[in-house]
Amino acid sequence: MKIIIIGAGKVGYNLAENLSKSNHDVIIIDKNYAALSKAEENLEVLCIKGSGVSTNILMEAGIDTADLLIAVTSSDEVNMVCCLTAKKLGVKHTIARIRDHEYAHELLLLKEELGLDLIINPEQAAADEIANVLNFSSAINVENFAKGRVKMIEIMVTEDMPMRGMRLKDMGSKFESSVLIGVVIRNDEVIVPNGDFIINENDNIYIIGQPSHLYNFCKMFGKVPQKIRNVMIVGGGRIAVYLGKLLVEMGMKVKVIEIDREKCIQLSELIPEALIIHGDGTDEELLRSENIDEMDAFIAMTGMDEENMMAALIAKHNGAKKVISKASRINYISIIKSLGIDSVISPKQITSNQILKYVRGNSVESLYRIIEGQAEITEIVAEPESKILNTKIKKLGLPKDTIIATIVRKNEVVIPHGNDIIKEGDRVIVISKNKNISSLDEVAEVS
Repeated sequence: MKIIIIGAGKVGYNLAENLSKSNHDVIIIDKNYAALSKAEENLEVLCIKGSGVSTNILMEAGIDTADLLIAVTSSDEVNMVCCLTAKKLGVKHTIARIRDHEYAHELLLLKEELGLDLIINPEQAAADEIANVLNFSSAINVENFAKGRVKMIEIMVTEDMPMRGMRLKDMGSKFESSVLIGVVIRNDEVIVPNGDFIINENDNIYIIGQPSHLYNFCKMFGKVPQKIRNVMIVGGGRIAVYLGKLLVEMGMKVKVIEIDREKCIQLSELIPEALIIHGDGTDEELLRSENIDEMDAFIAMTGMDEENMMAALIAKHNGAKKVISKASRINYISIIKSLGIDSVISPKQITSNQILKYVRGNSVESLYRIIEGQAEITEIVAEPESKILNTKIKKLGLPKDTIIATIVRKNEVVIPHGNDIIKEGDRVIVISKNKNISSLDEVAEVS
């Protein structure tokens, strides 16, 4: 696929890196020479200096033969114009990043009028993800599959959990649970475990199943999700606006701390139900005076990763129960987690996952990538022409480090075994390591 990316910033660079690794023909356009130089030196992509709005630049990039244009500059308006111009010049599909909350209620109209195939709002998506985590507070991360009928949660194995030191195949007989432990992260290594795998302390495990079964599983191991009532947010950017509104609708009491007085005034107008505090969220005295020890959740999401880390550590030290930090730099994520922060949210990763899902095709309903794509959890709809339909899973010859985790069929959610089969229309959740899957026929060949 020939893909043109407008904008060589953090998101554009990350997209170009992932798409070029998947053997797509990638072209980046940006006016910033330094950003282009970084991409040109490190990635196998073609870089063109210029404006993505310019007809001449787009024609130079071969827009009329391109399959997809992705506009991810810092300006919503530029992104919209780039996509509109590209459609007029013959590109097949367009994706625009539109972030401003003022456009939030007009997205469907914008999509139709501009001929956009997909609109990405990283801040809205990040707010949704944080809300999911707060709804299942004992988890580090929460992802929805099959329209919420299946969830995947990430938890860390602690010393007091009885699963520690057990083989996976022994857990089913000892603890009745209809869930699957599909991925384990141990010392930054991603493992797709088999039945003989032994769970160790400090492993991060990814568990898939129905929400009620996941709740019961966590309850068995002392990780019962607690009700979140009081939330403190540091940083009054776009995510804070989306998240504040969401949490208020969920019945939570919200405090937002913002150092910019003008932003505080705007926030008080946009989220009138929240308490807006003018101050420095890394000031320990301020956090204590605002009863940080009574907070069920603390979320640090200023524009600076270092400030977020500091604020999160102070909150953790002072008794906040659930602490979440935003990270713009992907290489900071493992560092932040190692400091004892409960969860890390990366809008850039969320954006990449959404766009990569779209690029994979219509069969891919959901896509979640672990540690920069070392492993993927993909939800795929079984198409009528698929060659693996109505064949027992044990005869599919699944390659190493690939498992079929869940099959969702009408009102039924199945954790499959060897004799189960996949039928047309099933939503199949596949876990794979170092393999980009776009259809079920890529998962395995019938033996």
